Amino acid sequence: MTATADTDRTETEAPPRPIALAVFLVIAGVTGLIAAFELMVEKIAVLEDPTHSVSCDFSVLVGCSTNLASEQGAVLGFPNPIIGLVCWPVVITVGMALLSGARFSRWFWIGFNVGVTAALGFVCWLIFQSIYVLDVLCPWCMLTWAVTIPTFWTVTLRNVAEGVFGGGASVRRVGAALAGWIPFITVVCYLVVVLLAQLRMDAIPRIWFDLFA
Repeated sequence: MTATADTDRTETEAPPRPIALAVFLVIAGVTGLIAAFELMVEKIAVLEDPTHSVSCDFSVLVGCSTNLASEQGAVLGFPNPIIGLVCWPVVITVGMALLSGARFSRWFWIGFNVGVTAALGFVCWLIFQSIYVLDVLCPWCMLTWAVTIPTFWTVTLRNVAEGVFGGGASVRRVGAALAGWIPFITVVCYLVVVLLAQLRMDAIPRIWFDLFA
């Protein structure tokens, strides 16, 4: 009787599942995986046939072939999309596990945060390379950028709000408050990338010309 009561009380007191976080991680992971898969398909096609016309090449400014053929496209000695094919399923798995009611230890969340921080750092470097070195915007790459940025902020601010990194109640409150601004923070990050592309590449008029000329 006591054991049953203790079990019922434990189940009652269990924190609710973070459904929003879980769903976001699944959607972000699937989106990033699609982008990595499409880039890998195009890379294989080019390796098989150097004359292959890459489907995501829309103009001199917007296309994938330049990135895929560059040194920046294979930083670790193999095509960058392989990194996405390996890492995005991890994000999906974490999201699905949370949906199923899994609870992760503090060390796991710290490790996961290190991973998404490394991903953001890599993406920032790729953004710099695309805008300032290669002078081209890869559609599938930009989709990867678009999901990596909010993934970083979502995981990081969640961890701050949950006290994963330590700190008192005030730190957790700040994290919780900032978490509500993730859409705004994400849009600001997007606008910074657009601004950099415009200042360096004159991107907006060039894209407009490509679409309507």
